[in-house]
Amino acid sequence: MMNGYQNYKEQSVNTMTPGEMLNLLYDELLKRITRAELALEKKDFELFDQSMQRSIDIVTYLKNTLDFNFDISTELRRLYDFFLYELSRTMAGRNSAILAEVRPLIIDLRDAFKEAQKLSR
Repeated sequence: MMNGYQNYKEQSVNTMTPGEMLNLLYDELLKRITRAELALEKKDFELFDQSMQRSIDIVTYLKNTLDFNFDISTELRRLYDFFLYELSRTMAGRNSAILAEVRPLIIDLRDAFKEAQKLSR
């Protein structure tokens, strides 16, 4: 049963459009940030560190897959560098206040990509 589910997940990821994949990554990033905040409240530092590392991994992936044939990629790289800096600061200092400042920026960016995806159809 689990194997069938794994195959389904892989197949659905492999058939996603780039826009759908981007939405999935942003949603996962926001989920991991929320998980980190909750873990910090509970003083579950292992879960906090795992969630923060996963968040950093997602932003690093987004940054590494930028296509510099588009002018906006330079701006996005700066934004992703800022996110990486803030996420690293959060992880090092275990300070979730920084996440509260970064979250709205990530939400705005995700929503802008969703809107652009709708307009490009």
